[in-house]
Amino acid sequence: MEQSLAVPVLRTARLLLRGPRVEDARAHAALWADPVVTRYIGGMPVAAPESWLRLLRNAGHWALLGFGCWLIEDAASGQLIGEAGFLDLRRDTEPSFAGTLEIGWVLAPAAHGRGLATEAVRAMLAWGAGHFGPARVVCMIDPANAASLRLAQAQGFGDAGTVTLREQPMSLLARTL
Repeated sequence: MEQSLAVPVLRTARLLLRGPRVEDARAHAALWADPVVTRYIGGMPVAAPESWLRLLRNAGHWALLGFGCWLIEDAASGQLIGEAGFLDLRRDTEPSFAGTLEIGWVLAPAAHGRGLATEAVRAMLAWGAGHFGPARVVCMIDPANAASLRLAQAQGFGDAGTVTLREQPMSLLARTL
């Protein structure tokens, strides 16, 4: 994949998806410290130092791989409300899906139930289709996360089995861009 330092900006009717900035550290830490945000992603709130590493990881994805996670802003208020994007985390899952493009999303509780995740995922999938061309993409979702499972299925992701991550079974869904 080509190297790129520029993060494309995606705009939707209500959202701005943009690259991470140093000044996002406090809002990013607040997002990941929320137990509602993390209940299906590791199950534990993330401390500020770990959030900082996630922010750096996001920037590193873009710099080294030419894709990564965007930070999601509410277009009207400019408030950081989430994070979503394409990933290569080289997860230690059984069975492995290493080498397959992964997509993920997370939104603050205040953004839940308003269709904002759908808006963000649609924008990302459209960008991904243009950037990657036809490619298989997977998402790994906690089976108890009904809202994310519904969103993935509504965007054309189908059942691709179960993987185990840190001794936890996770639903794997896949589609072609």
